[in-house]
This record gives sequence, C-alpha cells and structure tokens, in this order.
Amino acid sequence: MRARGDSIRSTQGAYNKPMRPFFHRDFLCIGHRGAPEAAPENTLSSFALAIAQGADAIELDVQLVEDTLVVIHDDELDRTTTGSGRVDAISLEALRGLDAGGGERVPLLSEVLDLAVDKVGVNIELKGRGTAEPTAALLRERGQVPAGILLSAFDHRELAAARAVAPEYPRAALFGRLRGNPIKASLAVGAVAMNLHRRTARADLIGSARDVGLATLVYTVNDTDEALKLRHMGAAGIFTDVPERILQALGRGSQTSRSSAVSSRASVNSRDVT
Repeated sequence: MRARGDSIRSTQGAYNKPMRPFFHRDFLCIGHRGAPEAAPENTLSSFALAIAQGADAIELDVQLVEDTLVVIHDDELDRTTTGSGRVDAISLEALRGLDAGGGERVPLLSEVLDLAVDKVGVNIELKGRGTAEPTAALLRERGQVPAGILLSAFDHRELAAARAVAPEYPRAALFGRLRGNPIKASLAVGAVAMNLHRRTARADLIGSARDVGLATLVYTVNDTDEALKLRHMGAAGIFTDVPERILQALGRGSQTSRSSAVSSRASVNSRDVT
C-alpha cells in the first residue's frame, strides 16, 4: 500500500538492525502486548510467545522512567506488577525489581527490540508524555530499520514530535471514540495508518482511508469471526491478545509446536538481562 505520509528513506547505510517490514502482507496479525492470554502482558516471554506462534508483528507501550524507555501499559503499577503507585513516581531500579508476572521484570524497550530483530515488526505506542523524542533517538542510535517500526499514539502531539525529529519512522494515529475526521487527523501528522477501536471500524471508513493511502489497523480483536470480517472489509490487520487462535482462523497457523513456544518462553525467562 502506498501511503501519503512522509516518505521512508532507504534502509541501507546507517541502518544496521534488520527487521521484517511491518506491512509485509495484506492482513496482519499483531500480538497486542505480545500474547497476553497465555503469558504476562508486555513481558519478554509474552513477546517471545507471540513471535513463536507466528505473529506478523508485536505491539507494546513505552513510558519514560529516569530517562529510560520501559515497556508498561498502565500509569499505575498495581494491575501488572507487584508494585503500587504511579509509574512516573518510581525509580528505574525499583521498577526493575518488581515482578511483572511469572517472575519477569518490566522490560526495557531496547530489550524487546533485541528480541524482535529480524523476526517481526514492532508497533511502539508512545504511551507516556514526552516519549517521542527519546524513542526516536533510541531507534536511530540502534540503527533500527524504519520499515520494521510503527510509532503510534492517542496523543497526536507525540506523533507530531516524532515526525519533527525522525520523519523516517512511520506513524499511526490512534483513536478511541471518533471525534471529527480521523482520516484528516491521521494525514495531519503524516501517518501511514490509523489504528481504530473495533467498535468504530466501519467498512466505509476503512475504504475511505485506503483511497487516500492510509492502512487501517483495528484493536483489540480476539474473536475469529470478527477478524475474518475485518479482513473482508479491507482492514490492513488487527491487534489481538490471542495471535495463535487468529492465525489458525486465517489459515496461517505457526509451524512451531506448542512445546517449542514454551521452550522459547523458558529461554527468555532464563536470560540474564539488566
């Protein structure tokens, strides 16, 4: 699909971290925070499992703690870790000492990117305020291939900031409830895609977006019939908590056995990371 967002410069030269192009097939199955129905969300084991199951890409959320990009969704620690209180009120050392499920730590963005290199594309949701510039800086410092990355945000000011400092990294405008014209808002930040809630993903809207070069990705779809319907409507892909189930419905079940997926998770769990 040819988008009307900013052009993506060549992946040769400065970029040395190979990644699968994000939009590499007509309909994408994206692991929403990994494979969280089977492993703790936004952890290395969850992302490793989604990859082992055959997901086309993974989605994650970044926030900034002591100038370090960490992968966690909520503003509060309570739901997904053994800690309590706000993420922005804890030190990095204390955060990394918490259990994020199954004995895992809250990962750094750099760790997840290391895991994904040459395997899947990565949708990085800019969850916290002021995350666009450090995310772009990290991607450039690592030599991360732009085609394998998609930066998204509900706060479109973060997308504008990302566009200003690193226009080569593709962007997706996130929407919950639709107010105004989402296509116009997406194009205003040079997005290549708009990410819609499943309740707002209408065939006419998807078609109108496609007509101006915008891909439509829909979240969070765990029902196989709904996934097939969205594919028929022309969506470019879905975010799901159950990539294995969706892939089987799409006729693209992973060749990796369940035991291999579990082995992959165990390998991540045993990794000595800092």
